[in-house]
Amino acid sequence: MRVGRLPDERRDEGGARPGERLLHSRIARGVAGLCAGALPALAFPAPALWWFAYVALVPWLLLIRSAGTWRRAAADGWLGGTGFMLAVHQWLMPSLHVFILVLAALLGLLWAPWGVLVARLIGGSPSVLRSLAAVAVVPSGWLMIELVRSWEGLGGPWGLLGASQWEVPPALRVASVGGVWLVSLGVVAANTALALLVAVASARRTAGACLVAGAVAVGATVVWAPRPEESGSVRIAVVQPGVVEGPGSIDRRFARGEELTRGLAGRDVDLVVWGESSVGVDLSRNPDEADRVAALSREVGADVLVNMDARRADGPARAGIYKSAVLVGPDGPTGDRYDKMRLVPFGEYIPARALLGWATSVGKAAGEDRLRGSETVVMELPDGLRLGPLVCFETAFPDMSRQLTKDGAHLLVAQSSTSTFQHSWAPAQHASLGALRAAETGRPMVHATLTGVSAVYGADGARLGAPLGTGASEAAVYDVPLARGTTLFVRLGAWPVYGALAVLAVFFGAVGLRSLRTPAPERPEPPARTAGGSPERPGH
Repeated sequence: MRVGRLPDERRDEGGARPGERLLHSRIARGVAGLCAGALPALAFPAPALWWFAYVALVPWLLLIRSAGTWRRAAADGWLGGTGFMLAVHQWLMPSLHVFILVLAALLGLLWAPWGVLVARLIGGSPSVLRSLAAVAVVPSGWLMIELVRSWEGLGGPWGLLGASQWEVPPALRVASVGGVWLVSLGVVAANTALALLVAVASARRTAGACLVAGAVAVGATVVWAPRPEESGSVRIAVVQPGVVEGPGSIDRRFARGEELTRGLAGRDVDLVVWGESSVGVDLSRNPDEADRVAALSREVGADVLVNMDARRADGPARAGIYKSAVLVGPDGPTGDRYDKMRLVPFGEYIPARALLGWATSVGKAAGEDRLRGSETVVMELPDGLRLGPLVCFETAFPDMSRQLTKDGAHLLVAQSSTSTFQHSWAPAQHASLGALRAAETGRPMVHATLTGVSAVYGADGARLGAPLGTGASEAAVYDVPLARGTTLFVRLGAWPVYGALAVLAVFFGAVGLRSLRTPAPERPEPPARTAGGSPERPGH
């Protein structure tokens, strides 16, 4: 019998050969990895099971722990990452179709090294020192993945694990200290400690101590972290026309916005906010539409912040289509305009269009790339209120709202439109990001959309009043307390990211030093041979 060939009679009770059993086990493990990676998506809106985030990674961690080889651990990390990306971006399937599978598989590769890291730290029977290292290093590795995929070209920071805690007051206080990054670190650390608690008997005391220490740290943050002080209030009106479809939808949506805005007359509002793409023309080249909005401003007694999705060729900007927030007063556009800087991949532009332009044939990818603005803008109202506009996808980026706060914004305003994804989890999840941005910066935030969900948050991230759901077509007025002072996140920036880099540098440095100090195993010398060529046995 030749080596490596299994005899036909070697079958299990079900008639399967060992190779078939191995294939079936690999398929089952792969499916388990995809499902385990998808579990954290349930912590985000719409399910919004925020508490589930603290245990959702445990099955994935335990699966990687049982890998047995580095290659299998990397595969578990990759498949779990693919499942996670599919689950948190499942609302894109109607637009990207099969292409979403390709994107998820490519982005899932970011978790392959993380899988190896997990297997090294919590595999086998880790010592107390290795268990402590795991609770610090595994979350740091996860944060590096979040940092890399937060790059706009890779899809941006949608589905950062810390963002699932948007309605948890202690987590929002933690965000005011270290942003969503620090919240993500805490969530992954809790999952890592729980995995050790469940699977490693020798590490249970260490894991329990880490969980207690984490709870104490969060409690101390809640008590001692600086809080912005209240400094007056403003009345903000949000105009949400609702879903308008069919021929002439742009004009009919504009008319519905006019109707709702007129109903605000006499309600003593300080600012009226329309959603993204609420105006389909360039107001600087269409005086009739500009006059209509100016008339609304005079009637209501407040400036109107609209959003243009229009082709523009005036001024120093490059000719093309821009998404622009424009402030309109009683006399027309005030000259304050902000052009969206960070665009939605495939939705507003196609990365490497020459290579990936075929995506337009399988989904609703952008037929023409939108153009980008060059800098953030702080707009000032006649009463001195300074507002920092963001457009749609930009609310996912912590650095943008932080920069606006440093530039002196008293109020953050996001204009959005999620009508393409109206019946998915996207509108609720998008609106929830406003709570994180408000808590991080200590500035209230208004999230106004064309079709819902519209919501307003105080400087501590708590929601103010009732949101406007995806079925609403109305205008709502919110009394919004203002705040002064700055949070630690505004002062220090994304310091948890640098801390995680330092943790990983120390860990890999220690691993490298240990490998240098450990002598390589000596190879045994071959046995001496006799004159006849036979090996000489000891004792002869």
